[in-house]
Amino acid sequence: MHMKSLDKVKEHLKPGEVYHRADLRKWSTSIDRHMQELVKEGTIEKLFRGIYYVPSQSVFGKVPADEQKLVKAFLKDHRFVIVSFNDYNALGVGTTQLYKERRVYNHSRQGDFKLGNRTFRFIRKPYVPSKVTK
Repeated sequence: MHMKSLDKVKEHLKPGEVYHRADLRKWSTSIDRHMQELVKEGTIEKLFRGIYYVPSQSVFGKVPADEQKLVKAFLKDHRFVIVSFNDYNALGVGTTQLYKERRVYNHSRQGDFKLGNRTFRFIRKPYVPSKVTK
């Protein structure tokens, strides 16, 4: 039996995962059309140009994309660290204010980008630690 391309793409989608368009191209000859169809039917959510999320469900409804997976797909790289000023507070080196801004220290992108409903400030650095330390 011949499987439709769209079904082939769907077969590889896992709830809670973030995909870059390029990751899914190997299962479809018309990836852009298939992505549009999947967004329309609610199977996936488009978070940014070429970045898609397969929502997972909890008892409270849709679970937002994991920010590590989201940023990894956006950068097409695993060498980054996500920091908020709240992380500095937890280390005892910040202020007592709470901040919403998420900074992503990385090797390639610079600037503010809205991924889904979250905005990240990408800061390009020659060296990026694997985690936040004092």
